[in-house]
Amino acid sequence: MRRPLAALLIFLLLSPLPGSQYRPVRPAGAETASARPLRFPAGDAGMMRFVRGWRLVSPYRDFGGFSALARTGPDRFQIVADNGYWVRMTLRRDSAVSDFRSGLIPNPDGRPRRKSMRDVEAIVFDPASGRTWAALEGINQIWRLDPTLTRTESRSRMPSPRWPANRGPEAMLRLADGRMILFSEDADKDPRGREGLVYAGDAAVPGTKVFRFFYDAEGKGQVSDAAMLPDGRILLVHRRQGLYPIFSTIVAIVDPADIRAGAVVRSQTIGRVPTPLAENYEGAAVAVEDGRTFLWLVSDDNFNVWQRSLLVQFELVGLPPEKTPDSKKAAR
Repeated sequence: MRRPLAALLIFLLLSPLPGSQYRPVRPAGAETASARPLRFPAGDAGMMRFVRGWRLVSPYRDFGGFSALARTGPDRFQIVADNGYWVRMTLRRDSAVSDFRSGLIPNPDGRPRRKSMRDVEAIVFDPASGRTWAALEGINQIWRLDPTLTRTESRSRMPSPRWPANRGPEAMLRLADGRMILFSEDADKDPRGREGLVYAGDAAVPGTKVFRFFYDAEGKGQVSDAAMLPDGRILLVHRRQGLYPIFSTIVAIVDPADIRAGAVVRSQTIGRVPTPLAENYEGAAVAVEDGRTFLWLVSDDNFNVWQRSLLVQFELVGLPPEKTPDSKKAAR
């Protein structure tokens, strides 16, 4: 009985509470947000050392629910929410927010869409072209958006069998050779692991060749996002739910050379978010500055007043070594 009761409590806590969405709807053209620095000691031990962080706030109701993150330049971020709204902003060292822009992802059909029809759960940003790829969970589609995020250049449906609407694409990344990899949140519940997909090229182009693999998280939780490390390995963010803390975030590394058609892939844990900073982290980005590697995470507040939209930075140090060249094989 304990497990069903715990599940019910978590469901109630994660559901928007009556009266919790007290903030007004954002008027047309209103663009405002602020960042409140988090008070937590820097330099936490381990491979993930906390550097700095903020709580992002806005007076408007549609601000929040952040599910995908890209670092587009020094202190410059692009964040997309699971209600289809996006934010672009610069967050300066003094915690001031500048160059703030926001909007709604375009609707290719020209018709109003429900939230479930614009549920963006992952993005890939290409700094060379400025384009963005978005994985939409509710409709199982991949879109490629133009640099202004106002036009859909291409879109494709994911291959059959269809992933469940609320357990579909949750993490997406693009390899240096142009291949794209998607991890599902909880698709198919196969005993070997949760399904993933590898596209031979642009996932937003219909007809791109694709194969399936399986990811065994080995108890780390559900994948909530992914990012590329400088050495070409894949960083995976996992979310596990409990009672205290409600959310645990575990970070691990996968070697893309292990990903082959039908293969079962596993990861190596490198750290976790400290309990005082625990939140529902769903977006991740990796950046290199002055030879140091940093991980950025953004959290989804589920539009609840008791949750927080956090943007936090960790330095990654002492990561496990790569496999030797003789042991590597190209994913195929």
